[in-house]
Amino acid sequence: MSFPTHRPRRLRQSAAMRRLVAETRIHPADLILPVFVREGISEPVALQSMPGVVQHTRDTLKAAAAEAAGLGVGGIMLFGIPETRDATGTASLDPNGVLNDGIRAVKEEVGESMVVMSDLCLDEFTDHGHCGVLTESGAVDNDATLEIYGRMGVAQAEAGADLVGPSGMMDGQVAVIRQGLDDAGHQDTGILAYAAKYSSAFYGPFREAVDSQLTGDRKTYQMDPANRREALLEVSLDLDEGADMVMVKPAMSYLDILRDVAEASDVPVSAYQISGEYAMIEAAAANGWIDRDAAVMESVLSIRRAGADTVLTYWATELARWIKEGRL
Repeated sequence: MSFPTHRPRRLRQSAAMRRLVAETRIHPADLILPVFVREGISEPVALQSMPGVVQHTRDTLKAAAAEAAGLGVGGIMLFGIPETRDATGTASLDPNGVLNDGIRAVKEEVGESMVVMSDLCLDEFTDHGHCGVLTESGAVDNDATLEIYGRMGVAQAEAGADLVGPSGMMDGQVAVIRQGLDDAGHQDTGILAYAAKYSSAFYGPFREAVDSQLTGDRKTYQMDPANRREALLEVSLDLDEGADMVMVKPAMSYLDILRDVAEASDVPVSAYQISGEYAMIEAAAANGWIDRDAAVMESVLSIRRAGADTVLTYWATELARWIKEGRL
């Protein structure tokens, strides 16, 4: 018998062969595009910390959604940035507020060709930047926040959201939102739960994107990066409360968590390639240290390989175009 007996390299000898035996693929329908819409601007505002990403006007938001839908991107996740904030995030409930109006505009633009999702959280709407209302001592009041979340879910569903995405990591948030949706007749509106969302240093550029008013941190309600088993507890609670999909956030720094969740979950699993993960690749590429396009493709592929059914990534439209062009 000749040596070596096994030659795995035979299946790597050409692009066609590698494509044939690839275990993981990226399809535009697997991708979700996060977008920011800002009230009171007449032109898109470029983000310094996230090259290529902007805060949209209503019109450019519609154009971005139409472009993504035309390329087959599976979904779009909206974040709203209001002109006026207060302690309880009142603008989040305004049917004509920036987020609810943005949902309505995108839904009218893309119809059923793309799943329209909306971030359900108070951090963009509060003048203190926390994801919930505060007690007199400055702590986040979990149960008082839930009452507002329930109303936000209804407002977003009435604006046209197919899926609402509670991201505040309040205990019991999925159950309250589900009950609110059902009571208002929105039984068909789904919940994509940010089930395992960690308190991460990689959120930095996102703070610029939403003009965050936060001082301090969110360590009392977002998960401790040291904990792995706890993620499965959070996911199981959200599933018990009626989550239709669950998410791990961040993605690239938490691939072990993503694998655990994917193996345990009986609903679709998403992962969010967050702002800092995006910014690192863009910055390294801008300095000539890495091949940008190859790194983008590899990073998203790694998230899919770890178990994500869908990936939220700021490169969603660009990746979909590459796929259409046969580059992936």
